[in-house]
Amino acid sequence: MAAERERVRKGLLIDWGGVLTTNLFASFHAYCLETQLEPQALLGRFRTDPVARDLLIALETGTLDEAAFELKFAAMLGVEPHGLIDGLFAGVEPDQAMLDAVRMAHDGGVRTGLVSNSWGVHRYPRELFASLFDGVVISAEEGIRKPSRRMYELGAERAGVPAEECVYVDDLPFNLTPAAELGMAVVHHTSAETTIPELERLLGMPLTRAAAPSRP
Repeated sequence: MAAERERVRKGLLIDWGGVLTTNLFASFHAYCLETQLEPQALLGRFRTDPVARDLLIALETGTLDEAAFELKFAAMLGVEPHGLIDGLFAGVEPDQAMLDAVRMAHDGGVRTGLVSNSWGVHRYPRELFASLFDGVVISAEEGIRKPSRRMYELGAERAGVPAEECVYVDDLPFNLTPAAELGMAVVHHTSAETTIPELERLLGMPLTRAAAPSRP
């Protein structure tokens, strides 16, 4: 069993928001403070209100467009609908250390894939995708969302590597379960400082510029 856990994996599948970016919930919290909205009134909606949850699922699977989601969700919150999603994501920035790690893995021969639930499809820096990913799976473009098993299967297929040879990284623990059931090694992302060393171990290669061997 120890040898199985330590074997080097050949693929890396990874979430976008909250993994290759800064923390989404911190940005949502800042939006609530700015609009004088109780933070739990926002996050609690998705946890306890089935109508709000259905709205989010419809947005993530592409059956509801951004404007319609904003109109309906803003009415539930009592806020201005126009620019709601942009406001929620205003504090989200790229996590450069994580992006560099994925790029180094990709350049080093690891097959890489994005597996992301989306709030619309327009907030990804797609100009970076070619240097980061061999395959891309975005929920609103597929009509399904994590934790659907098919999202992870598609990620492995498009990266071009068997699922059991992959590592999967996500900031939400419940999104890790289907990946583990498919035989993937899973990493719960909380920070680049903890995730990158774990990926280096699982992929068997350095993923920081400082750790990379210098060329003669």
